[in-house]
Amino acid sequence: MSVLRRTLVLSGVLVLAAAGCGSDSLGSGSSPSAPNSAPSSAPSSGGPDLSGKLPPKIAAAKKIVVGVDASYPPNESLQGGKTVVGMDVDLFNAVAAKFGVTVDWQPAGFDTIITGVQSGKYDVGVSSFTINDKRKQQVNMVSYFSAGTLWVTAKGNPKGVNADDACGKTVAVQKGTTQLEEDLPKRQAKCKAEGKPEIKPLVREKQDQATADLVAGKADAMLADSPISLYAVKQTNGALEQLGEIYDAAPYGYVIPKAQTEFANAVVEALKSAAADGSYKAALAKWGNESGAITDFAVNP
Repeated sequence: MSVLRRTLVLSGVLVLAAAGCGSDSLGSGSSPSAPNSAPSSAPSSGGPDLSGKLPPKIAAAKKIVVGVDASYPPNESLQGGKTVVGMDVDLFNAVAAKFGVTVDWQPAGFDTIITGVQSGKYDVGVSSFTINDKRKQQVNMVSYFSAGTLWVTAKGNPKGVNADDACGKTVAVQKGTTQLEEDLPKRQAKCKAEGKPEIKPLVREKQDQATADLVAGKADAMLADSPISLYAVKQTNGALEQLGEIYDAAPYGYVIPKAQTEFANAVVEALKSAAADGSYKAALAKWGNESGAITDFAVNP
């Protein structure tokens, strides 16, 4: 509408700091205060010279200010409390290198990033945003990766959760995500139509909090983007397990101001160049996300 790096200890269990990001919400949440800046490499050699297609503000600053919800491993999370790392970081750093600029990663509340891009606070939003019609009406979105949705439960599914009939169950989910805004409402309507108790969403500001709620037994299941769910299962040392299969696969997109279509198209060129020189696949492979690679990079697909 989404992350492989940070963990937290909860009741003796290593809990992945996974943050779900397929959001539709444009609400004004508070932004994390952790400072951090992860520069891209020097201008990359080979491929087209894209520096002339930068918006004047970025060209003058020689950096792209990016809003990111750094609580969504393995795609984006904080290392050491201040440095944003992850698949999205490595990949967009490679994209920025094609323009000969660096990246200033600014941690933010997920549901504040699109409005931040619209207002000019951020030049770009990079935070596992699933591309959908609502977002395309507000900003330009450049596709770069494909992810789906995946349910997670405690090991052995002790609460007997059925993803197709989760009526009456407590489901942990991140605020502003596609899972909360689109997926659960459809399931709620089905429960109501069948006269069954409603699903009880346990909505958290950050995905790592939702993951922690599931590990602690506060939730019966968790719903998040597939890379995040799979990473949570891997990082919790057997405390969690996948429920069912990945569904509703859709592309992630970089968030770019609506008026900057030329820049958005140049980002497509940069992605194609990164794919050609191998840096695109390398960024995905580093974080175990090769299965989400795409070749049809596009503006507002």
